[in-house]
Amino acid sequence: MRRSMAVLVAVLTVACAGGGPEPRPEAPAARQVVDLSHPFDAETLYWPTEDGFQLEQVASGRTEAGYFYAANRFRTAEHGGTHIDAPIHFFEGGQSVDEIPLARLIAPGVVVDVSDACALDPDYRVQVGDLEAWERVHGHLPDGAILLLRTGWGERWPDRAAYLGTKETGPEAVAGLHFPGLHPDAARWLVAERRIGAVGIDTASIDHGPSTLFESHVALFSADVPALENVANLGALPATGFTVAALPMKIGGGSGGPLRIAAWW
Repeated sequence: MRRSMAVLVAVLTVACAGGGPEPRPEAPAARQVVDLSHPFDAETLYWPTEDGFQLEQVASGRTEAGYFYAANRFRTAEHGGTHIDAPIHFFEGGQSVDEIPLARLIAPGVVVDVSDACALDPDYRVQVGDLEAWERVHGHLPDGAILLLRTGWGERWPDRAAYLGTKETGPEAVAGLHFPGLHPDAARWLVAERRIGAVGIDTASIDHGPSTLFESHVALFSADVPALENVANLGALPATGFTVAALPMKIGGGSGGPLRIAAWW
């Protein structure tokens, strides 16, 4: 017993006095994080038939008890600003916002950049050929990935006329909408030939501005693939190699809702 105690004391003495410093844990790798959301405020763009974002100040100041207190109320349509379209939005029986699995909303991301084509045609629709061209360079679109379509329209926010094609509001303004979107054939290809988790775009709709049948919405939503609209800052992302978290307000039974979306790598 005495010998065991002596050995233990010797070991502790060496560890404390002559064993040198403990190795430091490795520093975490530097992380690039990009916010892909536009703020909700007085400048937030909505469909011409919707009212804008409304924020009502309830309190802001020092209370009688001595502490500072601030609180607001807000009012917004489900579909406006950076938001999610749940499948129920255009497909009867589709998932509502609260039913979308988180695995679809936190996933690897890819960016397909069609901004050059869109600069020449404000009504451009992303083609199957655009997606196949991306794959020839970067490989097969990953299963479950969040596909982000960069049209360049995000740089026009919040200029209503430049972003939507018209500065007018009301039902009559819908006919004047002009901005790029996803071609229905490409939407059907993504559903039939690939296993995309969600599709996002930096315009006001996954269908282009002049659409009247919203066929890309229907094609995606029939397979429970949600859409992310009015996504910001896509020009700051690489083509692949990053993760996306697209987390909306969890509205029970909602057809859509405000979205905070970010990417990191």
